[in-house]
Amino acid sequence: MVDQRSVDVGGVRLAYQISGPPDAPPLVLLHALGEDATDWEAVVPALARSRRVYALDLRGHGRSDWPGDYSLELMQADVLRFLDALGLGPVDLIGHSMGGIVAYLLAQHHPQRVSRLILEDVPIPRPREQTTPTRPDGALTFDWEMVLAVRRQIDVPDPRWLERLSQITAKTLVLAGGPHSHVPQDGVAELARRIPGGRVVTIPVGHLIHHAVPEAFTEAVSAFLWENFRPARQP
Repeated sequence: MVDQRSVDVGGVRLAYQISGPPDAPPLVLLHALGEDATDWEAVVPALARSRRVYALDLRGHGRSDWPGDYSLELMQADVLRFLDALGLGPVDLIGHSMGGIVAYLLAQHHPQRVSRLILEDVPIPRPREQTTPTRPDGALTFDWEMVLAVRRQIDVPDPRWLERLSQITAKTLVLAGGPHSHVPQDGVAELARRIPGGRVVTIPVGHLIHHAVPEAFTEAVSAFLWENFRPARQP
């Protein structure tokens, strides 16, 4: 059963969904640009069999606040405050696309808070050709101003993001979507190489791996999360 909750993180209300055994190891899910916690619905039931799963709506998305002030660094700070507010840490962390950037920023700056890191088809932080996105018609489930702010950062990322990949201490799995993804796969592979001990697994179904093949996604993720896992001893 999925429980809908929210928490204040420094003046911004973050909505999240929680599922799985309360005493299981925590697993935090960070969605892609324009998505929200419901994006993980196909894989949460399997992951929640052995993990306490927290799926967030990042600021400017879904049921979380749309404060008008946006950056990937602010999203990273929100996630850190979320962990503090719930007393979580260290956690296992999965980020898809934009959520993967937020995830590796957290792992760079607060390595003690992330045990295992899974990056699903996340671009290498290098400048790319800048384009102006077109706003979809109708009501949106995210703040369009957030999209514009975040896209600018992804197009011209802070050079320190690339340099600090080598500072990540979490065991890291990089999932690549293969040739059908719009994300350059040589960059995804380089992302894995730059993280100490990082490994890459290709599931060639495109950018939306957890949507296209949820069973293959959860199998790869679960195998990685349980690899060399040692549960805490009970007193």
